[in-house]
Amino acid sequence: MNLILESLALNWPIYVIPFAVFLLVVALGAILRRILFRTLEKWATKSSGQLDDIAVAALRGPFLLWIVIAGIYAATQTSELPARATELVGKALLVLWIVSLTAVASRLAGALVKFYGRSTTSVLPVTTLTQSLASLAVAIIGILILLDTLHISVTPILTALGVGGIAVALALQDTLSNLFAGFYVSLAGQVRLGDYIKLESGEEGFVTDISWRSTTIRALANNLIVIPNAKLAQIIVTNYYLPERRMSLLIPVGVSYDHDPEVVERILLEEANAGAGVIPGFLAEPPPAVRFIPGFGDSSINFTVICQVAEFVDQYLVQHEMRKRIFKRFRQEGIEIPFPIRTVHLKQTT
Repeated sequence: MNLILESLALNWPIYVIPFAVFLLVVALGAILRRILFRTLEKWATKSSGQLDDIAVAALRGPFLLWIVIAGIYAATQTSELPARATELVGKALLVLWIVSLTAVASRLAGALVKFYGRSTTSVLPVTTLTQSLASLAVAIIGILILLDTLHISVTPILTALGVGGIAVALALQDTLSNLFAGFYVSLAGQVRLGDYIKLESGEEGFVTDISWRSTTIRALANNLIVIPNAKLAQIIVTNYYLPERRMSLLIPVGVSYDHDPEVVERILLEEANAGAGVIPGFLAEPPPAVRFIPGFGDSSINFTVICQVAEFVDQYLVQHEMRKRIFKRFRQEGIEIPFPIRTVHLKQTT
């Protein structure tokens, strides 16, 4: 440590100019960064889109690193270091710059896929899987550029990866199965983000994400259900949002055999028409209908009110409100909803 301090004390004029150049470049870079990001933030404030906000957020941190890289490079070029040392430092700084630029571009690619995917109707839905693919593609391009910069041949690496890929594929069969199943689920378009689905095993909820390994759905109880993609691609899935969100709702109603079916049908239809368009989620078109189905029961005659709701979750409120309306109207009209009745015949034996 003492030798280093003595060397610096004796040769301090050699280090003054490179250090001054470094400080000057960093200071100018900081001023430039401040002006640049102030301009970008003003532009982002006036703009209604989010693309500029994404770019500003992605560039703010790495820009400081790029200023420091520029300062170190300028300092080495003005120093009295040996040519070999200057070359090595310059190559190391170039590698660091390529790595940081690749990281920024990869992050931007994922954010742009998410932004454009949500603002436009695209073939491939915006999921964690698609964002990861976009980021991975940019990262691979950056790695290839880095290898080319370092004059490293890609062919031997690809050959080694090809041979090793067989062993990796065998070891990661389940992982690869889930990955390709995720591709299939995303591209097929039969299960999309935001859809309400029900699995044959009984789990149901809104699709929140499709990642490289699993699909996540959020149940109505606000719990997350994680399903491996390979399993999702094999089981029977009911999608309540396809081909459209609107769906039929059947409300069964039973009354006593003492009442006229024509009167009951009229009352039910009046209440259904009165609730259509008033109860949230209850569609007025197509108009509701009443059918004498399933018909004759053990202790009641049974009707079904058939109506349309806007989407799956609307059925709960519509059933709630309609049953209250029907119950209130039946009381006003004196229509009885019977208790279960059983007629018992006793046979006397002698």
